[in-house]
Amino acid sequence: MTGRIGRRFHDRYQPLPTTFPPAVSSPEVAILRITRTEVAPVWDGEAFQPVQMVPLDLSYDNRVINGADAARFLSYYAGLLKEPRRMMM
Repeated sequence: MTGRIGRRFHDRYQPLPTTFPPAVSSPEVAILRITRTEVAPVWDGEAFQPVQMVPLDLSYDNRVINGADAARFLSYYAGLLKEPRRMMM
């Protein structure tokens, strides 16, 4: 059994319809896939603005990894991508 969490690196959890989940096979327990950057319209309160988004896709074996831990990891990783200076600290 595998679980899957998809996130677009723009503060919103969204399904990733154009991607397929990476297959997790033994002895692997998780795979993080980063696909190409997309430009998507985001409402800023007044108008739609084009924003670059990086889709992240995490597949994991839920017999080994708790889904809540996987979600926290993906959120932390997205935060590092948003503020690369945090990686240097």
